[in-house]
Amino acid sequence: MGVKATTDVDALLALNPDVISYSGLWSNTDDFCRILEAGISIVTTSGFVTGHALGEENRLRIQDAAVRGKSAIFGTGIHPGYTSYISLIAAGICTDIDSITVQESVDCTGYASAETWESCGFGAPLDTPGLADKVADGTRVFSDGIYLAAEALGVQLDDVRYEVVFSAAPEDSDFGFMQIAKGCVAGLSGGWYGYSGGRRVIGLEQRWKMGPRVEPDIDLMQGYRVSVKAKPNVDFTLHHSPPADFAGKTPEEYMEMNLITTALPAINAIPHVLNASPGIRTYLDLPLITGNGFVK
Repeated sequence: MGVKATTDVDALLALNPDVISYSGLWSNTDDFCRILEAGISIVTTSGFVTGHALGEENRLRIQDAAVRGKSAIFGTGIHPGYTSYISLIAAGICTDIDSITVQESVDCTGYASAETWESCGFGAPLDTPGLADKVADGTRVFSDGIYLAAEALGVQLDDVRYEVVFSAAPEDSDFGFMQIAKGCVAGLSGGWYGYSGGRRVIGLEQRWKMGPRVEPDIDLMQGYRVSVKAKPNVDFTLHHSPPADFAGKTPEEYMEMNLITTALPAINAIPHVLNASPGIRTYLDLPLITGNGFVK
C-alpha cells in the first residue's frame, strides 16, 4: 500500500509525529507509555478501549503518561469498539432500559491469525484444564466495552465476568494458517457481561465458528446484532459486504472488509484525538466520528 510500518518504537519517536497508529497484535503498556510521554498521541486497535482489561496498575500508568506528555490515547476496533458506540446511540431513544447486548456472529475462517485464535482457545482439547479462564484472558478487552457502556449509562456495576460454551470440530481440519484436530475447540458462544443489582445489564457477546460445521453447531448471521431491551425495544443487525467491483474470492480476501471496519474507526478518529484533552479518551469524549475525507 506504500504505507511504512515498523516495530521499532525508537524509529517512530525520532520522526516526532503528532499521532501514531498502533496496530500490534496485542497492546503493550510500555510502548504506550513511552509514546505518550514523548507528547505523541495514539490511536490503536490493539486490544485497548478503556484500559481496564490491562489491570488497574497498567491503566493508571497509561493515563499518567498521557497527562505528563499532554497527549491522548484512543482505542477502538469493530467489536469491541464501534459496536459499543452504535449500541449506546441506539439506547438514546429509550427509557426504562433493562439491558443492552451486542453480539458478533461470524465465521472466523478467513481471519488468518493463529495467535489470535489460540489465545481464544481454538485448537485446544475441550477438556483442557482452565480453558474457560484462558479464553477469558484472551477476550478480556471486551470487558473494556462493559465499563464504557456502564459509564455512558450511569450504571454502577456489581460484577463483570465472562461466560462461555465451546463447540468442537467434528473432523480434522486444516485452514492453512492453523490446524484443528477432531474434538478440539472450533467454535464458541461466549460473552462478557456487566451485572448491576444482581441482574445482567450489559453484554458483549461472541458467536465464533471456524469451518462449515461444529458440534454443537452455531447458527451464524454474519454480522452484529444490537438489542436494547427498554421502552421501546430497539433491535437491528449490522451487516457489511464487499462493493460491486470487489474481485476477491477466498475467505482471506473477503476478510479485507472486516479489517477495514476494524481500522477505520481509529483512523477516522485521528483529527478528534489530536484535539482531545490529555489522557485515555473514549467515544464518550470525542465528537461524532464520520468518514470525513473518504467520499469519492
